[in-house]
Amino acid sequence: MSLEKEHKINSLLRGWPQNAVYLTSWLVENGYSHQLLSRYKKSNWITSLNNGAYVRSGDSATIEGAVFALQSQSHVSIHPGGKSALNLLGKAHYLEFSRQQYILFGNENERIPSWLTNYNWEMKLNYYPTSFLPADFGFTEVEINGFSIKVSGAARAIMECLYLAPKKQDLKECYELMEGLNNLRPNQVQQLLEACKSVKVKRLFLYLANKCRHPWLEFVSVENIDLGKGKRQIVADGVYDPKYKITIPKNLVDE
Repeated sequence: MSLEKEHKINSLLRGWPQNAVYLTSWLVENGYSHQLLSRYKKSNWITSLNNGAYVRSGDSATIEGAVFALQSQSHVSIHPGGKSALNLLGKAHYLEFSRQQYILFGNENERIPSWLTNYNWEMKLNYYPTSFLPADFGFTEVEINGFSIKVSGAARAIMECLYLAPKKQDLKECYELMEGLNNLRPNQVQQLLEACKSVKVKRLFLYLANKCRHPWLEFVSVENIDLGKGKRQIVADGVYDPKYKITIPKNLVDE
């Protein structure tokens, strides 16, 4: 190997964060040809993930490492959301959290690539493309193994949980998650609720926050939030709450 090529691979590997994924397309755009990548693979410096991405040999690709690639190299808004985001933020530690499934959200016109869906992450990957919340607000950065990724902040994440409820996210668990969110920023909550397109999410969010008696709720101007008209049956055979005009599970009322 020439000194130039040796320097090239050494430079690549030195800057490669642990367990992070690099997209084939990004590597090619940055001067690493398919032929060169094939040579690196045969030399066991990098390992292919279903032909669309690579991980450094010896590392174990993680979903967060895959999200890092999507966000930093293909510039999509796909991000950990819902309970997965709350877990990364340390807001779900008092619940039994299982890595049997991982929740990603993105814009309604974004799709996750086949290399990511076809790779064996040893857990179920659930992706929800939707535009019920604004695409550019309510996020925070989390650093993992030397790289950072954008994840839903706590307020956005609990709204994503409520978006999935009750069919794909248990409402009782949403309440338990909400109980731990006693320091949300009222101005951020206000902006998210005003921009939220789901009446169900807004009513459930306010109901749970009120039930938890969070002090920050006093600083949220509910009159500026469009809660729609009429009743909403969240579950069948539930209990009707006249304040927010929703039918909720009996086990939630009894809490």
